[in-house]
Amino acid sequence: MKDLLDKLSSYNLFNYLLPGVLFAGLSKYVTDYDYIQENVVIGVFLYYFMGMVISRIGSIIIGPILQWSGFIKFAEYEDFVKGCKVDERIELFSEINNTYRTLISLFVVLLLLRLHNCIQVSWEITPRTSAIIGVTAAILLFVFSYKKQTKFVTKRVDIAKTTPKEKSEKK
Repeated sequence: MKDLLDKLSSYNLFNYLLPGVLFAGLSKYVTDYDYIQENVVIGVFLYYFMGMVISRIGSIIIGPILQWSGFIKFAEYEDFVKGCKVDERIELFSEINNTYRTLISLFVVLLLLRLHNCIQVSWEITPRTSAIIGVTAAILLFVFSYKKQTKFVTKRVDIAKTTPKEKSEKK
């Protein structure tokens, strides 16, 4: 288990595992659900997955809403990539930025889960219906995540094609 945890990057720890653990721990106080696992191995994988889902919600829903509202403004992606070659701390600050967005997403998800508890009782939604809605939402979330990641890869390839070779070898 220690070897597995050693292989996780700081990004994975702060944007997937930490939010997943916080979600599992807080959800039993905020909602009627208890996601705490007795088995440590299963717990680590479950918390990591929960954190990944929370992070994707932040990336696909929360981030775009904040950007659309004008609350935040991103640099052009090409400028970001070129800036990272000049100042390597930009990537660290971007990682911290993503952690904040993931934490916002964590609290939004906890709030929505609490609202789900209330609606499920008052509307008499069955657990099976809730599961179907949840799986459908997860499919859509990861389809859009895949699309977004593919767009980033494509942009980086395009930037790499137009960057002189000696500059791209420095990084």
